[in-house]
Amino acid sequence: MNKLAVGIDIGGTNTSIGLINREGKIFYEHAIPTQIREHFEDFVADLYREIKLGIEQLNEPCQIAGIGIGAPNANYYSGCIEDAANLRWKGIIDLVSLFKKHIDAPVFLTNDANAAAIGEMIYGGAKQMNDFIVVTLGTGLGSGIVVNGKLLYGHDGFAGEMGHIIVEPNGRLCGCGRKGCLETYVSATGLVRTAAEQLANFNMPSSLNATPFNQLTSKQVADAANSGDEVAKAAVLKTAKILGEALADVSVITSPKAIFLFGGLTKAGALLIDEVKHHMEKNMLYLFKSKIQLLISELGDNAAIMGASALVWAELENQQ
Repeated sequence: MNKLAVGIDIGGTNTSIGLINREGKIFYEHAIPTQIREHFEDFVADLYREIKLGIEQLNEPCQIAGIGIGAPNANYYSGCIEDAANLRWKGIIDLVSLFKKHIDAPVFLTNDANAAAIGEMIYGGAKQMNDFIVVTLGTGLGSGIVVNGKLLYGHDGFAGEMGHIIVEPNGRLCGCGRKGCLETYVSATGLVRTAAEQLANFNMPSSLNATPFNQLTSKQVADAANSGDEVAKAAVLKTAKILGEALADVSVITSPKAIFLFGGLTKAGALLIDEVKHHMEKNMLYLFKSKIQLLISELGDNAAIMGASALVWAELENQQ
C-alpha cells in the first residue's frame, strides 16, 4: 500500500494539490482557482473533494500520512493564516481546524518559503545538510532558514522574513508599508522596476522600450539581458549586486553550509547567478569566505506541492 502525503500550495490565483510519496514521486497533481468561493469553509471543502478525487484516480490502495499546506502569512504554531494580503478572506483563519473537520489525518501549515526549505531538505539538494537557507525569488522574496536540522520559526511562527530586511533606507515603498525592503529590489516585480529606472536613466536604444511598463515582465528583462541588451543587462546586474550583498549579511547570522535560490528569477541564468556569487563573496565577513555554497534549488517546477508534502514527512519523522 502506498503511503502518501498530500501537498497543498495556496496561491493568490490558483491552489495546487498533489499526492506524493516519501521518495518524492508525484502520484496525482491538480490545481483549482483559489478565490472563487465567498466563504473559506467552502474553499476547504473543495480542497477535500480534490483530495478524494485524487485518491480515487489512483486505482490502488493508499494511506494518507498527513496533509501539508503552504500558504501566505501561514503561522506554523497556530495553524492559522493571518491577514494574508493576497487572499480575499481577511483576518485570522484557522485552516488546520477547518481541515480536520473533513479528514482524520495530521494537518501541518507553514508559509511557501518555509515549505520550499523543507522540500529541499527532504527531496532536494539539502538532504545531507543541517544548516542552509532557501531564498524564493518570485513576485516577492521569501526565505526559509534551517538551523541544526530544524526550520527556524521564531517565538511567533514568522521568523525568516529576509525579503523585509531594509537594504535602502527610505527606498522603494513595500507592500508591508515600509520603505527599502529587499523584495522591492530583488524579485520579479523589483527587476521590472529597476529596468524601468534604467530606461529612464540611460539614453540608449533598448528592446524594452517597445513594451509599456505595465506590460513588462521580469522574463522579458532577463531574456533581453541575455541577448545583449545593455539596459536590461544593467538592471539584472544591479539586482544581483543587491541580492549578493544581502546574502553576505544574512550568512553571518546562521552560518549556512549552502544558500539555495529558487523561483522564476533564477531563469536569468549565469548572468544573474555569477554576479550574485561575486558580490556575496566580495562582501562576506572573512570568517565565512569561501565556505558557503550558492546553489540552484533541485525541486523543479513542482516545488510548491513538493515542499508542502515534505512538511508532512519532516513533522512525522521529528515525532519519532
